[in-house]
Amino acid sequence: MKHRGRHRRRRRGAALRAFLTGTALALTAAATLISASQADVTDSPGALRPLSSPADTAPLRLQERLVPARTLDRLSAAMGRPVGVGAVLASADREMRTSAHCSAAARASLPVTPAAARAYCWDPADTTGTDWRPASVTTSGDADDDGVWGTHRVVLAGWTHSATSGPAAERGLARVAFVDADDPARLAYRWVLLVVPVDDGRDYRGLSSAISGMVWHEGKLLVTTRTGSADALYVYDLDRIQRTSVDRPAIGRVPGGWSAGGYRYVMPAVGSYRFTAGRCARLGPPCPGALALDRGTAPDSLVAAEWTAPDGDRNARLWRYTFSTSPARGGLLATDAAGRVQPVEAYRTRAAGIRGVLSYWQPEAEAASWYVGRLPDSRDGHGGLWRQDTGGAKAAHCGADSSHRCWAQSTASLSYWQETGEVWSLSDRMLFAIPLAELDRSLG
Repeated sequence: MKHRGRHRRRRRGAALRAFLTGTALALTAAATLISASQADVTDSPGALRPLSSPADTAPLRLQERLVPARTLDRLSAAMGRPVGVGAVLASADREMRTSAHCSAAARASLPVTPAAARAYCWDPADTTGTDWRPASVTTSGDADDDGVWGTHRVVLAGWTHSATSGPAAERGLARVAFVDADDPARLAYRWVLLVVPVDDGRDYRGLSSAISGMVWHEGKLLVTTRTGSADALYVYDLDRIQRTSVDRPAIGRVPGGWSAGGYRYVMPAVGSYRFTAGRCARLGPPCPGALALDRGTAPDSLVAAEWTAPDGDRNARLWRYTFSTSPARGGLLATDAAGRVQPVEAYRTRAAGIRGVLSYWQPEAEAASWYVGRLPDSRDGHGGLWRQDTGGAKAAHCGADSSHRCWAQSTASLSYWQETGEVWSLSDRMLFAIPLAELDRSLG
C-alpha cells in the first residue's frame, strides 16, 4: 500500500533510476549569457565547518507542540469530513503551460547552466498583477520513496503574499498549489490555503508566514515560519484538508458556514516546532530559510539552512534533524520523552542569502554533499548554486566572464525526487526540474 508511505522500499546508495520519459526542452532563452555587471556571486563559500560544541548545537534544539486531537476533531466535525490529496487534484482548476508556451521573460528566469530538462509557468491569473510569490517546493518523491502518493505523482509549491502590499486581507498569507504531475505534458493544480485552528477548534485564522521552505514526508507537510518567530516550523496533515462552504473575503467561521477568502480548501495546522532558546535572532537560534528531505540517512532526515541577508556579513548555519520511526508518528520529527528535538549534525558555511538547500549522499560516499542556492548580493537577477562539503565548494561557470550566477532568478527551495533522479525547484516565474546527474556535471 503506497498511501502514507507504508511498506516503503529503501534503496540506500542505489544508482539513480531512469529519468521520466520525454525530450529535454530547448530552453534557449534561459541560456542567455550573463553580463559582467551580474558577477557578484563569485565568492566561494568554502568548506563546511562542523559545529559540535553544546554552545553551537543548543540553539538548534526544538520543542514539539502538537494541536490536541479534540481541537482538530471539533473543527472537522463542524466543517465536515476531511478530504485527502486525491480530492484536491480531482478538482484542479488551473493549468500550467510547458516552457515553449511561456513568455520569454519567464523562460529567462530559468537556470543558465545546467538547462532545465522540464519547465512550466503558472496560470497568468496567479502571476499577473498580484503580490503572491512562489518560494518552496516538495513532491510525492519526498512523501514516499516510490514517488507516488495514492495513485498520483504530485508536486506541492508554496506561495506567500507580500506582507506590505496588495489587499490588506491577503497580506502575509500562505497557500500551496497542489499540482497533478501524472502527465508531464499537462500539469494542473488547485490552491489550498494554510490556516491555524483557534478557539479550541471552533474557528481558524490564516497562517501569516513566509513559507520559504517545506517538506512533505509521509502524511505530514512541514513548512518554515516567518523570520523572527519563536516557532521554527508548522506541521500540516495531508489527510486533514477541509472544504469551505461559503465564498466570502473573510477567513474562518462566518454566518452560514466556513470561508477562506475565496479558496475552496483549507489545511489546518496540526502542530509546530519551537526553538527552546527563544525567537530566532542573530545571536540565538537560526531563522530557517530553506528545508529539504534527505533519504540517504537512516532514518530519513530533515535538513535546514539559515536565512541571512545576501548582502550581509553573517555566515549561515546548515543542520539536520531525524524523522521519527514510530508508525504512530509518521512524518513527525524524532523527539525525546519531553518532546524535544535534537540536531544530529550542524555546519557553518560562508554562504549567505540561502534560499535552497539539499543534502545528498553520493553512492559509496562517507558523508553527504550539501547544495545551497544563493541569492545575488543585489537580490535581483540570477543566483548561484554551490555544492559544499568539508573539503571545499564548487559551482557552475557561465557567461563570457565565467560568473557563478548560473542558477535561477530569485532562487527558491530544492527537492530531490529519488525515484526519477530529478531536482525540482522554482524561479520567480517558473517551476522546473533538472536531473541531479546533470547538476553534478555542471558543478565539476
